[in-house]
Amino acid sequence: MHVPDGFINAPTSAATGVVAAAAVAVSLRGARRELDERTAPLAGLVAAFIFAVQMLNFPVAAGTSGHLLGGALAAILVGPCTGVLCVSVVLLMQGILFADGGLTALGVNITDMAIVTTVVSYAVFRLLVKVLPRGRRSVTVASFAAALLSVPAAAVAFTLIYAVGGTTDVSLGKVATAMIGVHVLIGLGEAVITALTVGAVIAVRPDLVHGARGLRQRLKLRVNGALVDVPAPDGARTAPVAARTSRRALWITGLATSLVLAGFVSFYASSSPDGLEKVAHDKGIDQKARRHTSADSPLADYGVKDVEDARLSGGLAGVIGVGVTVVAGSAVFWVVRRRRTPDVSPTSTSAV
Repeated sequence: MHVPDGFINAPTSAATGVVAAAAVAVSLRGARRELDERTAPLAGLVAAFIFAVQMLNFPVAAGTSGHLLGGALAAILVGPCTGVLCVSVVLLMQGILFADGGLTALGVNITDMAIVTTVVSYAVFRLLVKVLPRGRRSVTVASFAAALLSVPAAAVAFTLIYAVGGTTDVSLGKVATAMIGVHVLIGLGEAVITALTVGAVIAVRPDLVHGARGLRQRLKLRVNGALVDVPAPDGARTAPVAARTSRRALWITGLATSLVLAGFVSFYASSSPDGLEKVAHDKGIDQKARRHTSADSPLADYGVKDVEDARLSGGLAGVIGVGVTVVAGSAVFWVVRRRRTPDVSPTSTSAV
């Protein structure tokens, strides 16, 4: 879904750049309410994890692959405003360092991959958690559905942007059909990754998951060696779900997982073109694609320049990318948290 330079004309790219800048500005303000000293470090880690998992293209159809977009995952874990910032940081690092996604198309990519996926997924997620029984399983199910729908929504958004500012004369109906069709399949992979990740974090630190705030459990008493629920006729005898690991342990585990995925597992990712690349080639959208401004970057195409061994080159690039992203993301969210005024209470703790 990373749009290269040349797919979208200059006026439309500029317009989406304005939209992206406005959304990032609003998200910076909103993130102050979502982050506190407990959740800010997790936000930087989420950005690094999304970067790592985006390197893992998985096959979805003959000659086509897909990868995580990450908007749903970020929104559910750290909040929708912070989620927009997480994905935007990832896209910025990918565009500048790895020549992935055009620099003139950065506004298009942030609008499509950060804003649309986050807004759609979080709206679906909040709707589902309101109607489903309140519990960990419901949060995971809602995460699956939200992520599943966010990917074809991004495909629709790209189609609309292309309809306004596409640089080639291609049938819009054919583009829409191809884009939505392949990205429904990619959405299944996104949904599985998102649900597994959200479920794993909820299992150990539900208090840090933005989408699970207010998740509570019945108080229990031990009677004759067995745990039984405390009677609660008024529905008030509940307690926050307990944490099972420390924040530091969670952060270290998450970072180690990201490094392993980007530095080792990424070598075994599918080499087939992703959904947008495949559609662009088949339908002729890429006729006016331009060479990336950062094509000569030492890390272009997720490899380290002058390192001959492909596995080592890709692994080093992945590790560097995770490191740079976690540092950049953590710095942004640290500044956002520091600027939070004393009268603003983070929503992540509103239910405690």
